[in-house]
Amino acid sequence: MRTFVHGSAVWEVACPQRPSRVAGVTMAGFRVRDLDALRMVPHPAVTLLLDFGAGSPVLDSAAGRQQRGSVVAGPGIGSGGAVWARGENVECVQVRLSPVIARAVLGVSPADLGGDVVALDDLWGGEAARIRERLGEVSSWQDRFALTDALLARRHEAGPPVDPEVAWAWERIVGDRGLARVEGLAAEVGWSRKRLWSRFRSQLGLAPKRAVKLVRFDHAAHRLVAGEGAARVAADAGYADQSHLHRDVVEFTGVTPATVAGEPFLAVDDIAWAEQVRRYASLSP
Repeated sequence: MRTFVHGSAVWEVACPQRPSRVAGVTMAGFRVRDLDALRMVPHPAVTLLLDFGAGSPVLDSAAGRQQRGSVVAGPGIGSGGAVWARGENVECVQVRLSPVIARAVLGVSPADLGGDVVALDDLWGGEAARIRERLGEVSSWQDRFALTDALLARRHEAGPPVDPEVAWAWERIVGDRGLARVEGLAAEVGWSRKRLWSRFRSQLGLAPKRAVKLVRFDHAAHRLVAGEGAARVAADAGYADQSHLHRDVVEFTGVTPATVAGEPFLAVDDIAWAEQVRRYASLSP
């Protein structure tokens, strides 16, 4: 377990020793004594938070809604700085699911989450309580990751897959770092733009253009956290100019690029999601 310190906040972070048996699943474990007003920065994945500690994470939305404990949220949740996390003595396994596999794992499409944070009990019923109990009974993080992975693999195997054309379009958007053109994607899979938009939105939870925008923002935001200048990031990430980058960052986070560069939600990725951060670095010129 490694320690992440950001200002007065101290997080203990654990990572699996081996990859998930399900492609599109990544995990990290967190133990935070005092989680105070953490802005949730949108990410191009479905987020699953499995709480098992003595405390309980609380997610507050700008609309006044509040969720406690284990939750799930669709891709891009927190846009505009609308979702904040807090809590004391929080222990949890956080899972990032590729939207391509999320429908099978969750049992519902990310589109059915309504763009909000949803209590896992509402989706999984008693199964959510059982995994929470089992995670609390084991003493090692690697055992917790193994339990979680076994659950995700079983649910994924039993759940419905998305259309191959939709999966291909998503992987192309991610692989191109949000630089793909939606019209070109539709032509390559042999679908009309309208058909791709409809299937993509209903199965993955966001429209193709929104997916392109979110993936491009995520890549740019991590480079800002790595210390790169906004002008260079804007040019390399495919923005028309620096002001375009500024607008997207404000739209997704509610703050400026300079503020995003210091966000702990992104800064901890260097420990919790190190493989992703290395990928961003390898893609930089």
